[in-house]
Amino acid sequence: MCGITGWASFHSDARTQTPVIEAMTAALIPRGPDAGGVWLGERAAIGHRRLAVIDLEGGVQPMTDRPDEPDIVLSYSGEVYNHHELRTELRALGHAFRTRSDTEVVLRAYAEWGEAVAEHLEGMFAFAVWDERAQRLLLVRDRLGVKPLFWAAVDGGLAFASEPKGLFAHPEIRPRVDADGLREAYSLLFNTGPTVWSGVREVEPGGVLVLDRGGIHERRYWQLEAADHTDDRDTAIERIHVLVGAAARSRLEADVPLCSLLSGGIDSTVLTALLADELRLREGPDARIRSYAVDYSDQAERFTGDVLRTGHDTPYATEAGAYIGTDHSTVILDPHALLDPEHRKAVVVARDSPIGVGDMDTSLYLLFGEIRRHSTVALSGEAADEVFGGYPWFHNPKALAAETFPWLLVTGDEAAMPLNPELDLRIGEFRDDTYRTALAAVPHLDGETPTEHRQREMQHLSLTRWLRQLLHRKDRLSMAQGLEVRVPYCDHRLVEYAFTTPWGLKSFDGREKSLLRAMGADLAPDSVLHRPKNHYPATHHPDYNRGLQRMARDALATERVRALADETRIKPCLDTPPDRLEWGHRLRLERVVDLALWLDHYQPELAL
Repeated sequence: MCGITGWASFHSDARTQTPVIEAMTAALIPRGPDAGGVWLGERAAIGHRRLAVIDLEGGVQPMTDRPDEPDIVLSYSGEVYNHHELRTELRALGHAFRTRSDTEVVLRAYAEWGEAVAEHLEGMFAFAVWDERAQRLLLVRDRLGVKPLFWAAVDGGLAFASEPKGLFAHPEIRPRVDADGLREAYSLLFNTGPTVWSGVREVEPGGVLVLDRGGIHERRYWQLEAADHTDDRDTAIERIHVLVGAAARSRLEADVPLCSLLSGGIDSTVLTALLADELRLREGPDARIRSYAVDYSDQAERFTGDVLRTGHDTPYATEAGAYIGTDHSTVILDPHALLDPEHRKAVVVARDSPIGVGDMDTSLYLLFGEIRRHSTVALSGEAADEVFGGYPWFHNPKALAAETFPWLLVTGDEAAMPLNPELDLRIGEFRDDTYRTALAAVPHLDGETPTEHRQREMQHLSLTRWLRQLLHRKDRLSMAQGLEVRVPYCDHRLVEYAFTTPWGLKSFDGREKSLLRAMGADLAPDSVLHRPKNHYPATHHPDYNRGLQRMARDALATERVRALADETRIKPCLDTPPDRLEWGHRLRLERVVDLALWLDHYQPELAL
C-alpha cells in the first residue's frame, strides 16, 4: 500500500522540475512511511511513497522495465491478489522477473496487454504508467474504488495523486472551492468524479484514464450488470461460502504482521473466522490471528441506543474472539482523546474534506494508530451490508417508497451542517436531479417484479455511492497511520454474484443478510449471528458533548465559518444540555468544528 503522484505535460520539460515532484511526493509520506522515490523524463514526472508489505527488498518504486532509458515507468498502490497466477502466465509469454513483488507483475502485465491491463487484475489498486514509446500516461483504478486516485489539469497535460494534498503541491493547482464543490460535499450524495475541490476529479471506480497528444480519454472497464440467476437457495449459500472464503484467503498474503478488525457483528466475525481457519491450516493448529475492537471509557455504563446503534459491541466482540480463538484486544478511548485538537486536525487533513462523522472518524484514526504498533495490514468487514442487503433501507417500507437516496432518511438535514441560505446552493434541487441520474444508471432485467426492481436500485445506489464514502474514510484514516486495510467483501466476483442474486434469496429468512448468516452458521456464536445490525460505535459521555459544543462555539467565532454556516439552525444544538444532545444535532456540531479546521489548514479560495 502506497501513495502515488506525478504529472505528464506536452508543454514543458519535467526534468527541470525536480523540486515539484519531490514536494508532491513528500505530501504523501504518511501513506508510505518506509521509502520514497521519483523518476523524471522529458514529458513526465512520477513519484512514489512506499508502505512495504510484499517483497520488502524488491518492490522499490517508481519501477521501470529496465534500469537505463526505460520504456515503462510505474507508480503503483494497492494489492493484486492474483499476481502469482499472472506471473506464471506472463513467464509463459516470455517475460522475465527480477523481483517477487506484485508491483512488477503489474509492470510486466502492462508491457504485455497495454491499456487492457486492468481487466487482468484482481484486487484493490490505483496506479499510473508512463509509456515513453507511446508518450502516454495511463491511470487505472480498481473496480469498487477501494484505492483513491485524483487528477487535475495542468498546462499541456494533467497531474495525479492518491490524495488531493499531493496535487496542491504542484504550482498550477491550488485549493479552490466553488458552489459546485459545496453542493458535492454537503448534499451527501457521494458522486464519483467531481470533488469538493474545483478542478480536482477522481478517476472513476473501474475506470481507466489516458492522456496522450490527442487529449484526455476516459472509459470504464467494469461496472455492475444485471444477469439471470438460476441457483437455488442451497447452491447460492454454497457459492457465497466459496466466494467469501476465496476472497479472505487471497488477502492473507503479506511479509509483515497482519490482523483483523472484529467489531462483534456478523460481517467481521465470519471474516475473522475464515482468516483464523486459513492461518491455522498454513501455520499449524496453534496459530492465532490478532483481532481488534474499539470502545469508549464510558460505554459500559452510559451506552444509549440511537438511530444507528442497538447495543454495546464489546461483549459480542469479546465472545466472538473467544469462539474463533483470536488474540483479541479492545482499544479503549476516552472523551479527551477524541476532543484533542491535534487529533481532530489530523483527521481533517487525512480526509482533505470538511465532511466526516466526527468522533467516529477520530476514534477510527486513533484505533488505527494503536493497531499500527503491532500490525501493518488489517482486514475489515466493510461492504458486507451493501453486498448482502444489511442496511435498514433495504427493509423499511418508507425508505423503499421514498423518491430519494435512502440514507438521507437517516442522515438528512438533521445531521447535515446547515449552510448559509445566502449561498443559495439549491441542494434539494441538486439532490433530485442527481437521484434521477443515479436511477437511470441502474441495470435491470426484463420482467422484474416491482420488488426486485426496487431492491436492485437500492443495492446499486448502496454499492456505487454509499460504499464510496465508507471506503474513502477507511483508506484515508488508515493510511494516515501507515496501515493498510484490506476489504475482502469488495472482491468483484462476490459483488457481481450477489448483485444478480434475487432479493427473495437475500432475505429468505425474513431478515437482513440471510445468505451471509446461513453460510456463517458454523463460524460465529449464535449471539452474533442473530443480533440486529449495529453501526460503528460513538461515545455518549456528556463531557464529550460539552467539549464539542465549546469547540463549535469557537469555530463560529471565525468569520469564514460564519460565512458558510447557518448560525440560526446551529444555535439550538449549542444550547441543548450536553446529556440530552441527540445524535443528529451532535453531528451537525461535528461538521461545524471540522469546517473550521479544514478552512484553517487549507486556506482555500472560496469562489462562491
